[in-house]
Amino acid sequence: MVCCLLSQGDLVPEDVSVATATIETKRTIPFVDWCLTSFKVGINYQPPTVVPGADLAKAQRAECMLSSTTATAKAWARLAHKFDPTYAKCAFVHRNVGEGMEEGEFSEARS
Repeated sequence: MVCCLLSQGDLVPEDVSVATATIETKRTIPFVDWCLTSFKVGINYQPPTVVPGADLAKAQRAECMLSSTTATAKAWARLAHKFDPTYAKCAFVHRNVGEGMEEGEFSEARS
């Protein structure tokens, strides 16, 4: 497994490093050998944004983990199945191109 941890809020980078090192040394999760750290960590020091009228409560911290395992293959296949008809109609392409993406990046992202 390889993990991407995206953190938001009042976090200390050393705490994140200690937590990921603890997970790696316990060896209860089988990480891949080809990635030395097994983790990609991103920290945004701004607290999560609260949407007025939404169901989510205000929080000082948020964490998102993306991991790659064979168990997620079906979820990515469903997402690709929904993406293909949208891309075939060029829906939202003009907006993303206007934001700086190139059209070739869509097919690259799909694969």
